[in-house]
Amino acid sequence: MNSASLRIHHAAMRIFAETGGTAIAVSELAKEAGLSRGTIYNNLDSPAELFDSVCNLMAEEFLQSVRDSFGTETDPAQRISNAIRLCVRRVHEEPHWGRFIARYAMMEPRLGAFWGRVPAEELQRGLNDNRFDIRRDQIPTICAVMGGATFGAMTLVLNGHRTWREAGSDTAETMLRAVGLERREARRLAQTEFEPLPRMALFDAA
Repeated sequence: MNSASLRIHHAAMRIFAETGGTAIAVSELAKEAGLSRGTIYNNLDSPAELFDSVCNLMAEEFLQSVRDSFGTETDPAQRISNAIRLCVRRVHEEPHWGRFIARYAMMEPRLGAFWGRVPAEELQRGLNDNRFDIRRDQIPTICAVMGGATFGAMTLVLNGHRTWREAGSDTAETMLRAVGLERREARRLAQTEFEPLPRMALFDAA
């Protein structure tokens, strides 16, 4: 995807996040992106498919950036804690990203699909290593709870009710205790310092 197309998608994400809906007038998109209507048409196969394209790109970018953020960390409990807190931190750093997720995650399963993949993988590893005290058949439910709790924490930050550190750490600690970690260890892992998500191409194009 070239720079103009990335710029268009980023502008579309901001508009969708602020106004809702799944369609944008080309004139509005051109104004938000700072591009001519001709440039929009030349770099967009179908304006009607832009919402789907933005959703797909955001889902792919988020999954890859979280996986890249793990680096050399191998503890599944720390990885789960970091994934939760990274989501909440990103809402603080990129409010439009957070508003888009908060507005559309429930109606667009692909935006929430991350919670059925990376956390599920880490729960499976932790279960195999006797790190977590859960049943294997509980993993899908636990992933759903983690996703819901994290979206709730993101909303608290978006609405100014909690800081990203407070909301992220509280949510991570609660989820780690739910899978069997002792309170002191859960709190320690939920407060460990971590780097922000690596910025991927979509969000570097603005």
